[in-house]
Amino acid sequence: MSKAEITERAIKDAFVELLNEKALARITVKDITDRCGVNRNTFYYHYQDVLDLVEQICEDECDHVVSLYPRITSIEECIEALTRFARENKRAIMHIYRSDKKDTYEASLWRMCEYVVSEYADSAFGDEPVSDEDRALFIRFYKCACFGMVIDWISHDMKDEYVQGLLRVCELKKGTARLILDNCRKK
Repeated sequence: MSKAEITERAIKDAFVELLNEKALARITVKDITDRCGVNRNTFYYHYQDVLDLVEQICEDECDHVVSLYPRITSIEECIEALTRFARENKRAIMHIYRSDKKDTYEASLWRMCEYVVSEYADSAFGDEPVSDEDRALFIRFYKCACFGMVIDWISHDMKDEYVQGLLRVCELKKGTARLILDNCRKK
């Protein structure tokens, strides 16, 4: 890792720590630089402002999901991939979700949903002959379902028992991909 990458990591880590402690609107560049031990100029060398940092962290989390989950074989894995960072940083996510940067997090989550569901579709369909149209519809349906379930979970304060409900929905839907595949063959 280069010195610049180490500095960026320190700034991001300090910011996430602060975000787990207080609302986004109450975090200043000074708070971040004091926490990670860099000066303001160093912060501004890497980021335009705190909101730019939020966007970068959301993008990084998308990339991280891709690296952690190169192959997804179930809807449960989709939910795991989409909720991992949020479960580890509940207060930080709630502070972003309740801020004017909510749309940044939602856009990031939308991209993650696209990735994980596309990977799931590759696994579910394998080499089966499925039209591009049907594959795209499958992905769109499950992407919207996953996004909606995660946003609903966040809007209910990320309660642990709610995650159990999400996993139960996954159990109830088991076999749906196979049914869709069978219906695609009948077309």
